[in-house]
Amino acid sequence: MDKSLTYAIVRNAGIATPDFLTINTGDMPDAGQFVYPVFVKPARSGSSFGVSKVSNLDELPEAIERARQYDTKILIEQMISGSEVGCAVLGTGNDLFVGEVDQIQLSHGFFRIHQEKNPENGSENSTIKVPADISDQDKKRVQETAKLIYRALGCSGLARVDMFLQEDGQVVLNEVNTMPGCTSYSRYPRMMAAAGLTLADVIERVVALAMEG
Repeated sequence: MDKSLTYAIVRNAGIATPDFLTINTGDMPDAGQFVYPVFVKPARSGSSFGVSKVSNLDELPEAIERARQYDTKILIEQMISGSEVGCAVLGTGNDLFVGEVDQIQLSHGFFRIHQEKNPENGSENSTIKVPADISDQDKKRVQETAKLIYRALGCSGLARVDMFLQEDGQVVLNEVNTMPGCTSYSRYPRMMAAAGLTLADVIERVVALAMEG
């Protein structure tokens, strides 16, 4: 998923995203224009590869060069304060099933995925709680926002929608994973299992949706 195009579409649907700037090959923006911290990301990469948290303007050039190892299109986005939450979505159109909301709890740094030496043993700086430790009202808001994002982007089959839940209750898009992991330690099957769907159930439904399409 192109993160900058995703943000543009989701914003047009009336859903909040981080403030962001997109740069291409050869561009080097004025570092003084940003309010730090910001995140620098390859626009079309995943699994946190090439992602840097930049705390001041002196760190920006190096972070851009690191991201360019993975993509020629780079996203610089404002850091969002709030709980990192996710929602597993299954289905097409208006017929959507959502899993329990999960929540990433960090001890330090920022959440990275698929970069651990032994991912089945967990991350060294984060734990994932399912269900999320949030109110029922916030849970419903996150789930409904996830469905709106899913539909706005024309997703089908399955996807995981990652968001930030801010203290005032606003839900802000982080990113959408259109082919979420389904390993024993992956977030998507854990959210679905907590909502009553086993991995076998999920696979059966995805296959049925593909056959219908």
